[in-house]
Amino acid sequence: MDVLQRNNVQISGAIDRPVLLYAHGFGCSQAMWNAITPAFAGQSCQVLFDYVGSGQSDITNYSFERYASLHGYAQDILDICDALTLKENVIFIGHSVSCSIGILAANARPCLFKKMILLGPSPCFLNLPPNYHGGFEQSDLEDMLELIDQNYLGWASYLGPVVAGTTNDSVVAGQLSESFCSTDPVIARHFAKATFFADNRADYAELAVPSLILQHQQDVLASLAVGEFVHQQIKHSQLQILDVTGHAAHMSHPKLVIDAMRDYLDTELSQ
Repeated sequence: MDVLQRNNVQISGAIDRPVLLYAHGFGCSQAMWNAITPAFAGQSCQVLFDYVGSGQSDITNYSFERYASLHGYAQDILDICDALTLKENVIFIGHSVSCSIGILAANARPCLFKKMILLGPSPCFLNLPPNYHGGFEQSDLEDMLELIDQNYLGWASYLGPVVAGTTNDSVVAGQLSESFCSTDPVIARHFAKATFFADNRADYAELAVPSLILQHQQDVLASLAVGEFVHQQIKHSQLQILDVTGHAAHMSHPKLVIDAMRDYLDTELSQ
């Protein structure tokens, strides 16, 4: 199995430079980082990929057993690092569910990662009273899966503006909707179930890798309270709140994300 082909791995920059590994969110692809990566060209080796079943990955490698939980996607990350013979000092940049996926990978192999940048993380989307409010009731998420079954394209078109933030450029919403719509509906439902019903709170508390949490000011998928919870759970973390509505600042407000990344990675990128 050629992992680099399986996950459509794209590499730019010399591998002896600081390695930035970007991981996309649910229903997305590596293309969602297009507004970010040019800012770090020449300073780093940038690695982008698509999870199996997403983007331009090799869908024939999709396994319903492997990807029934986020651990299967975390193994994708470890497989890619192994294929590139990366053993340490990887800087992980993840969006949305990839924050949890990256943390699972880091907990499995903590020496592999030097820092993590987590954009819009949520360790659990469910409300689990009395101590945790993820934003959704069990019935809300079950209704979502039912809607995927009944009208996938309608659901995908609805989700794009929600993730983009209704006050942001409609182009971003269109890009997201197009990405959601282009994903195989059966795989999308399977990934959605693995994403929205996961509870990774204990995994966040276990993370030992220094992390920057980038929290959107108004985000229906990951509230400020969730961002604060993540900050409390991760021992060596910084929390930065971006003045952004929506769940995809790397697309809607890339300069804010670039500036935050540069500040956090100043030491690594100046070497």
